Parts: sequence; structure tokens; C-alpha cells
Amino acid sequence: MVEKTRTAVIAELTAAEQPFELVPGHVFGRACLRFKNAPATLRNLFADARSDAPFIVYGNERLSFADTYAAAARVAHVLVNEYNIKRGDRVAISMRNYPEWILSFMAVTAVGGIAVAMNALWRPDEMAFGLTDSGAKVLIADQERLDRFADIDTPLDLQVIAVRPETTTHPNLIELMSAYASVTEMPEQAPEPEDDATLMYTSGSTGNPKGVTSCHINIISALMSWELDQTTALALLPEPPPEPAHPPATLLAVPLFHATGSHAVFLASYRHQRKLVSMYKWDPAEAAALIEAEKITGFIAPAAMTGDLVLEANRSNRDLSSLLSVGGGGAPRAPDQVRNIEQSFTKAMPGTGWGMTETNAIGTGIGGQDYLDRPASSGRCSAVLELKIIDDDGNECPTLTPGELLVRGTSIFRGYWNRPDANAETFVDGDWMRTGDVAYLDAEGFLFIVDRIKDLVIRGGENIGCGEVEAALLEHPSVHEASVYAVPDERLGEEVGTTLYTERQLSDEELQEFLAERLAKFKIPTYVWQQQEPLPRTASGKILKRELREQAQARVSS
Repeated sequence: MVEKTRTAVIAELTAAEQPFELVPGHVFGRACLRFKNAPATLRNLFADARSDAPFIVYGNERLSFADTYAAAARVAHVLVNEYNIKRGDRVAISMRNYPEWILSFMAVTAVGGIAVAMNALWRPDEMAFGLTDSGAKVLIADQERLDRFADIDTPLDLQVIAVRPETTTHPNLIELMSAYASVTEMPEQAPEPEDDATLMYTSGSTGNPKGVTSCHINIISALMSWELDQTTALALLPEPPPEPAHPPATLLAVPLFHATGSHAVFLASYRHQRKLVSMYKWDPAEAAALIEAEKITGFIAPAAMTGDLVLEANRSNRDLSSLLSVGGGGAPRAPDQVRNIEQSFTKAMPGTGWGMTETNAIGTGIGGQDYLDRPASSGRCSAVLELKIIDDDGNECPTLTPGELLVRGTSIFRGYWNRPDANAETFVDGDWMRTGDVAYLDAEGFLFIVDRIKDLVIRGGENIGCGEVEAALLEHPSVHEASVYAVPDERLGEEVGTTLYTERQLSDEELQEFLAERLAKFKIPTYVWQQQEPLPRTASGKILKRELREQAQARVSS
């Protein structure tokens, strides 16, 4: 019997008359592959997945898929009838992972509006920028965000709806919905497939964030790409897996305003009829308790959170045997953490991938034995995308040769909101998108992210990739997180500095000996700061490298 390959299985699954049939098409005039059987818009997706099965679990609150759809329809009627939201109007959503976030997102996108997924950690000035830049007509916010909104200096021309308010003069969403208590269907107003559905802001290292606009096709293609990858992985198993002991259920611990939370967790769960158990904020002990009580089968989060869960699994007596998969993304995992996921949970296998807000969170994926065998890889390319590695002259790089990663395909965003300058820098040769990542592909098509462009230490004329040094540090079993950056040096221009989250205080000698086996001498950090607590991160899970670098520079110069 000939062993099937991933390429062959994908070809079978995407052939004519198959559920994942791919056909040539266009999005924004760019040639790409389209899923023939995909829902036309998110509105269709929402309507198709109604059932009496449990969907949202938040504390003591529980909503079925049908309940969720009906409640979202009531929000939609409020927006259309009371706030005159038309196709293309922006509605900002700023709150914790309450059920109302999901209801608001569904309502806005189902009537052709653009859901502005605002970073819930933004300060008042950042909120003001996002609301002004997007031209939001309505803001739907919880009390914490309403308090920050009240601290904005300049009055903004928009209307505000309050969610779970304690003290506010703004209309309460639940009270507004009560006027449509008998409604179970969406308003007639509907979007077209290439209408923009989301506006998400990327957190850049300098200046204001950029708004990323994506249409319904972009998002749905990403969802179906994950489904295709999962179906392919199952088809490649030597024998069918046993029937799961529990219905599918996902823990929502990442913020919904990030593409991982909104797409990979919320929307993918809605389409798959997976129960969604939402956390108010991340707490490893609480997460373990919810996994045990709600029989959670899947968990997707950045490396820091999955690492926390591994530690909690090892020190608690919670029954986490329901977990079947622990996915990641956003930041590389230490190789030990990849192996520990397999060892720490009875049945769960690790997985991860590479994606961006601009790609609607898809790009490459890897899981199971492939990931255990290649813990440094981000996986192989989605069937609806193409990857290319180029050198400084724009020439395609040979296998195993690092260069800038470019991507194109069906899920690639329309462009940056009101930023033609950024679009001109980002899109090359018409439809290839520059990612800003330095990477290489191996002979089997596995992607390895080496670094970020310009994320370098230039020491005495030698370029040192921060990602390479971080990867070496993360191999130490007592190093949970590492951030590497440049520290100014009078003689060499820059020296290598790092801030570490370590299980225990490591001696300089131990760390030097460990790194000497993995790095050239000039790449070993000269400045090392250790702490026995997680490094500061953005809400989307990225380490605040600039903040750590500034702290290091202040220490060195003092």
C-alpha cells in the first residue's frame, strides 16, 4: 500500500465535487483560489450554523447557537433601526470577552457594517486614535472602556452603547435589545462577499497602529483553510482516531479583538458547533478548573499561556484528560514546551502556525508528530496561499536560504485603512505581501521563521539575529521566556542584551557554558537580566521588546 502524502490528500479533498473544492477566482481583483462551497458571507455562515447545541459559556451564563444568533439579530435591529448603521459604516467594539462582544460582532458584520475590533488595553489617547482613524459611528463598550473613553480630551462625534454598565449615562445594550424581544432573524440589510467586514489594528513598534481591513471572503477562506488542514491531518493518520469521549469544546482565553481570538477560536468554533467557554482574564488555575469542569477538548493561545498551562497541569490534580489539542501562534515555543505538551496532558498533541492579522491568522500550520520532530518550524503553507522567500534584490532564495517572507492568496487583507503609503510599501509585484519576517523553507516545504527584519544586533559590524539567540536561550530547561535586543556599546556600537523569565536564578557560568554549545561566542549575550515572572506582553501575546530594551539601556547608562 502506497503511503499518502499531504500534497496528494489535499489534491483529493480540493478536487471537483468535493466539500473543499478549490476553483480559480479573484478577490480585490487579485487572482487566487476560492473554496467553491464556502458561505458567501459571515451572515450566511451565522445563519447556517444555528442549532440547540450549547455555544457560549461565560460564568453561569449559557447560550445555544440558536440563542446566540437570535440575540445577535436583536443587536443588529438596534444598530440598523436606532443608530442608522448602513453597509460600510464602522462600529467599534471595545470590551472584555463578554458574550456581548460576540453578539456585537455578528450583528455588525451580518448587516454589512465593519466591526472595528479595538484593543481593550488601549489608553484613552489610543482609543481616541482608533475611533477617529476608523471613523466609527458607534462605540459598544463595557464599563472599563467607558471610563477610559470619558478621559479622552477631545470630544468625538459618535454614539456610545454601554455593555454591563455600573455607572453611565449611555444607553444600555440589554435595554435597547428588549424593544426587539420577539426578533429571531437578522434585518434585511445584508453585505456582499467583498464588502469589508473587519478593521483590526496592528501593534507596531513605532508610531500609531495601522488598521487592517478584511472582507468576508478573506475571513471565511481562513476558516475553511483550517478545516481543510484538520481534515488532511486526520486523513494522514495510519488509522482513524477513536470517537472522542466529549463533545468539542474550546477555551477562549485570548482576547477576541485579536485575529486568533475572533477567527481561530470564536468563528471557527461557531462554524464547527464547538462549545466556547470564555474567561474574564487569563489565570492558569482557573483555566485548569474550566477544562476539567467543561470537558474542554481544545485550547489555542500564545506560548506564554500554553506554557502556564503546562506548569499548572504538572502541579495540580485537575483532570485535564479531555484536552485533545493545544494550539499556539504569535510567538515561538521553546522546544521543551512543545515536548512537555505531549507529556503533560494525557491525550493532547501540540500544534502551532504562522499567520498575521493581514493574512487573517492563517499562513502555515504544523501539529502532532511533525511538530514534535520540528519544534522550531511554523509548518507548511495553506492551500489557498503561496509563500516566497526573496533576497535583498528581490530574487527568490534557494531552499534553506533565509530571506524576506512574502505571501499572497485568498485570505490576504484588502489594505491598510487610509494608508496608501503603507500599502505601497507592503504590496509588491501586484499581489505579493511583504511580511517583514526573515525565514527559510526546507526541502519538504516547512517554514522556519528566523527573525524580524531589522530585529538585529549589529556588533562590531557583525549582524546577529535576535531570534536565533532567543531560540538558543529557550532551549535551557529553566528559561521560560527570552527577549533579545541591542544594548548600545561605545566600542562595538551594540552589544547583545537579554531579559529572561527563568524558573530559578541562573549563574553567569551556567548560562555561558550552555550557550557556548549553541552559539558563536560573539552572539552570546553580554548583558543578562533575569526575573522569576513572565515578561511583559501586548494583549495579543507579543513580548514588549521595546520596553525591555529601554529598561536595559537605562540600566547600562546609569
